[in-house]
Amino acid sequence: MLTGHDIRHRFLDYFARHGHRIVKSSPVLPPDDTLLFTNAGMNQFKDVFTGRETRDYTRAASSQKCIRAGGKHNDLDEVGKTARHHTFFEMLGNFSFGDYFKEEAIAFAWELLLREFKLPLERLWFTVYEDDDEAFALWKKVGAPADRILRFGKKENFWQMGETGPCGPCSEIHYFLGDDPADNRPEYVNGPGDTTVEIWNLVFMQFERFADGTLKPLPKPSVDTGAGLERLASVLQGKKTNYDTDLILPIIEQIAARAGRDYHYDSPDGISMRVIADHARATAFSIADGIYPGNTGRNYVLRKIMRRAIWHGRRLGIDNLFLHDITAFVVAHMATAFPELQTQAEVIARVVTTEEKLFSTTLAAGRKRLDEAFRRAEQGVVSGADAFDLYQTYGLPLDLIAYIAEQRGLRVDEAGFEAALAEERIRARESWKGGAAKAVAPAYQAALDGRPTVFRGYDHLSLPDLRVRAVIRQGELVEVLRAGETGEVVLDETPFYAESGGQVGDTGLLENEAATLRVTDTVAPVTGLTVHRVEVLRGEVRANDQVTATVDADRRRRTMLNHSATHLLHAALREVLGAHVKQAGSEVAPDKLRFDFTHYAALSADEIAEIERLVNAQIRRNASLAKREMTLDTAVAAGAVALFGEKYGDVVRVVEVPGFSMELCGGTHVAATGDIGLFKIISESSIAAGVRRIVAVTGEAAFERFQADEAILSSLTSTFRLGDTGDIPAQVEKLQTSLRQAEREIEDLRLKLARQRAEAALDETRTIGDVRVLALEAADLDKSGVRQLAEHLVGRLGPAVVVIGIRSGEKVSLAVRVADALTNRLKAGHIVRELAAIVGGGGGGRADYAEAGGKDAARLPEALQATPAIVERFLG
Repeated sequence: MLTGHDIRHRFLDYFARHGHRIVKSSPVLPPDDTLLFTNAGMNQFKDVFTGRETRDYTRAASSQKCIRAGGKHNDLDEVGKTARHHTFFEMLGNFSFGDYFKEEAIAFAWELLLREFKLPLERLWFTVYEDDDEAFALWKKVGAPADRILRFGKKENFWQMGETGPCGPCSEIHYFLGDDPADNRPEYVNGPGDTTVEIWNLVFMQFERFADGTLKPLPKPSVDTGAGLERLASVLQGKKTNYDTDLILPIIEQIAARAGRDYHYDSPDGISMRVIADHARATAFSIADGIYPGNTGRNYVLRKIMRRAIWHGRRLGIDNLFLHDITAFVVAHMATAFPELQTQAEVIARVVTTEEKLFSTTLAAGRKRLDEAFRRAEQGVVSGADAFDLYQTYGLPLDLIAYIAEQRGLRVDEAGFEAALAEERIRARESWKGGAAKAVAPAYQAALDGRPTVFRGYDHLSLPDLRVRAVIRQGELVEVLRAGETGEVVLDETPFYAESGGQVGDTGLLENEAATLRVTDTVAPVTGLTVHRVEVLRGEVRANDQVTATVDADRRRRTMLNHSATHLLHAALREVLGAHVKQAGSEVAPDKLRFDFTHYAALSADEIAEIERLVNAQIRRNASLAKREMTLDTAVAAGAVALFGEKYGDVVRVVEVPGFSMELCGGTHVAATGDIGLFKIISESSIAAGVRRIVAVTGEAAFERFQADEAILSSLTSTFRLGDTGDIPAQVEKLQTSLRQAEREIEDLRLKLARQRAEAALDETRTIGDVRVLALEAADLDKSGVRQLAEHLVGRLGPAVVVIGIRSGEKVSLAVRVADALTNRLKAGHIVRELAAIVGGGGGGRADYAEAGGKDAARLPEALQATPAIVERFLG
């Protein structure tokens, strides 16, 4: 029997034999912000399909790590319930970028499935788009019986990248899994259930869709295919479900052993085990690729995935920490194919353990919110909105909410929950729409015309007699740019560096005897094409003119200092924090550098100091930077680190600080580390879950920073009349102690004054039955003071309700204290919500004490006057 690893290898080997470049899987953390996760094999080739990028090959194949758990593609809620749904899976695919098309793609699929994998034809079905007679005929040509070729409409057999952009018909291959091939029927194809499943989709991208809905044929039709490895393995291994294959079943068996229970597919425990197995795979691969659990975006989705897995473990009776052990098994199980798992094994274990501990606390908080939702239940039904809030905010699965509700004699409005979930999915899809990359403007394609701009800026900052290849204005090729106009100029050769890999584009001048153009930025809208954004200061410029191109040398120099320092910083971070550190973004500008990197905790002062020390030690070492070209495989084997956002061909440029740093980089750099002069970190912060940011300065800017800091210290020393700057911390602590003492004394005086005023208001107390009610306005008290005043008044009044209002500009805050003896009849949270509505706000709290805020301070007297009537209504 072929293993999952065998199938992956044979798929890639087949296409390698047919002239395809085998391309390594890209991370599940996509460089494209329009995606939450990498969700298809074509993601890493998207710019190739849209024309923004060219590569040195026209055929490719890959086994891509994918996660579908949010946005347009979201299988999260079906995981464990069905035989095929996963959050994490591998997508096998072959791609043609304007090379072969339908005939070859269909022939490849036919030969691989029937001759290489020897699948029985009587179990296969082939679908085509309803109008695609060409694909229908090609399937017949390779040997598919006509009655096995089915036509379907747009929903099933027409693919598009987004609302606009590349699109086209597709052809799917389906496989019958039933016991008896004689029962194989066409109505099972794209029908309900898992009797017949899709195993491969061939997308023929032959059109471009425009905003008005029209379709225009692409000049170079392409092919994008996708075959789920798990589905293919279930077919080739004769399994009914993906979870029974050797890719996933060993993980389930680990979970069963940990829970001390047997695995049975058709059981609630079986569902839980499948959820954990799937989610453990998604967790391990996400963390390995630099995604950590958090509260927003993809980090929040990962947190939800992990918490679903943890809860299902609790449901199986696993009460201690366990998920880190399951993810460790995933690492061992999959590391042969994906060695990055083993490299990041320690980080995966640490992050998973931390999250599981955190969820224990969150689960306790969620249970409190559960109790509140249950108290609000009307006619024994917990509202769908409340259930969805618990799901969205605390990661509590619906089945957990429903199970606990059932123990209380309640049920959940699951239809309302599904409606709220559907609305959230619509919002996610709407935020995704239009996110796919747009096709490059035809003017850039025409300017490129297969002739990349030659960059000569490594060795030259000024070059004469350069030919103007094209002039562009507002996205269109034009004949001329005149004085006062802005536009873009393309040269055959240039010393200007186009923005890439975090380094900003150069600025400077283009000029000849007849014209002067200020270059305000340099960009590369298409791989290989350098575009100079210009403002014409005098004269005019036309295609075929000759110009002298001069880069702003000082700006370039300062940028180079920061770029080379970025490489040193990256290496220092990995040395101090660990090899798990990966670049997650950067900006290299003349005035500063910004470096984003994956790490799970804030840096300590000692860590920052050590990073600074390492970088400055390399600067003082004054090592010459080695810059050379080599093959990508050779560079990676030598230990070169890839930079975020860069695209690499077969031959790459390697920048090395011998013995310290080696990175793939096309940017501009100093000759020796000593040129950097000085390096200083000015801030370190969090920008997302698991992603930190360092901002630093070099050279003159670093020296100026030291001077500014020294001036501040000298000023403080003089102001406090200290003998040395080293005495400043003790002086500051002394002042802080004095300030805190003064603030306490002021607050005590305010509270004393407020009590005196309140004593005078006791005569205004109303009595409703056996309950005394006092509502008054106070001033100049913080939250602690308000609470103390409320406690004092309840103590004076006995069984009472006390309401205190505080104005703060246009806003107002309210506090309600209900005597402990009355909380079985009156709830402070109910009373404060009624009062808050009067002042245009909201709030809540416990039965004995609650707080609220409002936007309309002018209505505070009205709210206070309404208090007795509100209390009387609640007393009934």
